[in-house]
Amino acid sequence: MDVLKKVPVREQDPKVRATNFDEVCLGYNKEEAMAEASRCLKCKNARCMGGCPVSINIPGFIKEVENGDFEAAAKIIAESSALPAVCGRVCPQETQCEGVCVRSVKGEPISIGKLERFVADWSRENGFVPAAPEKTNGHKVAVIGSGPSGLTCAGDLAKLGYEVTIFEALHQPGGVLSYGIPEFRLPKDTVVKTEIENVKKLGVKIETDVVIGKSVTIDELLEEEGFEAVFIGSGAGLPMFMGIPGEEANGVFSANEYLTRSNLMKAFRDDYDTPIAAGKKVAVVGGGNVAMDAARTALRLGADVHIVYRRSEAELPARVEEVHHAKEEGIQFDLLTNPTEILVDEKGWVRGMRCIRMELGEPDASGRRRPVPIPGSEFEMELDTVIMSLGTSPNPLISNTTKGLEINRRKCIVAEEATGKTSKDGVYAGGDAVTGAATVILAMEAGRAGARGIHEYLTAK
Repeated sequence: MDVLKKVPVREQDPKVRATNFDEVCLGYNKEEAMAEASRCLKCKNARCMGGCPVSINIPGFIKEVENGDFEAAAKIIAESSALPAVCGRVCPQETQCEGVCVRSVKGEPISIGKLERFVADWSRENGFVPAAPEKTNGHKVAVIGSGPSGLTCAGDLAKLGYEVTIFEALHQPGGVLSYGIPEFRLPKDTVVKTEIENVKKLGVKIETDVVIGKSVTIDELLEEEGFEAVFIGSGAGLPMFMGIPGEEANGVFSANEYLTRSNLMKAFRDDYDTPIAAGKKVAVVGGGNVAMDAARTALRLGADVHIVYRRSEAELPARVEEVHHAKEEGIQFDLLTNPTEILVDEKGWVRGMRCIRMELGEPDASGRRRPVPIPGSEFEMELDTVIMSLGTSPNPLISNTTKGLEINRRKCIVAEEATGKTSKDGVYAGGDAVTGAATVILAMEAGRAGARGIHEYLTAK
């Protein structure tokens, strides 16, 4: 075994997986996981832990994997993470824990994410569940949203003995884990449902079909329902559009809608009634992970798919792995290209998109070079579907119906990073509702911070 190289991870063949919704990455088996774990240098001052937003004891759990004690590894991970099977699959480890792995100074970093996934999958298959607290402390806390931030906050508070109720607007819990990330990256019936059930086994209650701001307000939860604190982890589900002519046409989707129909409402399955105008010639506008998810979903629904992105490949915000998988599957990338108009036929349906070529100029406020149109480079693409994946912002319903809750110019809730404390006494917030759209692991970090803040607040009362 070459200790400088990762143990390869088995995947579905690109030509096969492009026609199904089964998981792309097949993960490690026992022998592969133990072999990969043996590459770890067991650093005393482990930089990988500093690169993990939720501070998992990475050398500790990897040592147990190497020894073959997978239950001990699972217990170590459970101290810091309520969603290891999710994080092992969708976290950007290459820019976090693996990005600072000492092994990468000479050779390839340890496959920390794949090892976390292995341990989580072993736990599910062998019935290991983190221990619930022996008794509650009598304090009631409400959590708004059952995505990664809300689930993490609820799990951490439950471990401390709090009586936690999560209120979820949709008919199934999971937030972006259920409606946003496709089945081929994150299986719902096995991975997501099991992680949610494990949080419930800690004593957390989940009420679905409750729209905070309509069904009940945060003020009513605090003043009438007996909750002593509230954590807002409602995410950022309001899609953004370009504002170009033709965006109102039939066949124009937000990536949120397209993915929700496919994922949560099972539109990709023949035995479900949910309709989706999947399209045969599809353009996805954007370059993030959500754009890759939408494009790869459209491909599996039978479309010829283009990614249209106004910067170069070096600026693509999506994970390298997701871009690599998309290219392997046959998705075409139209880079340094920007839409200027969606072309509509006489019946109001998309028939194409007018675009212009771009070149990179000086850096903008984000530090990336600003794309500048090239005069005279306009061209048209023949299409029947356009999916806009330009980011999201928080729905203003909660902020509009909660007294004394400060928001910023981006309509995000203002909250302290270390504790999640907002301008309203007893109300804490974190995740995309505070930062705008970000990653699952950063939402989890914010959920942990919110749990700490609420615990400090209630123990000081």
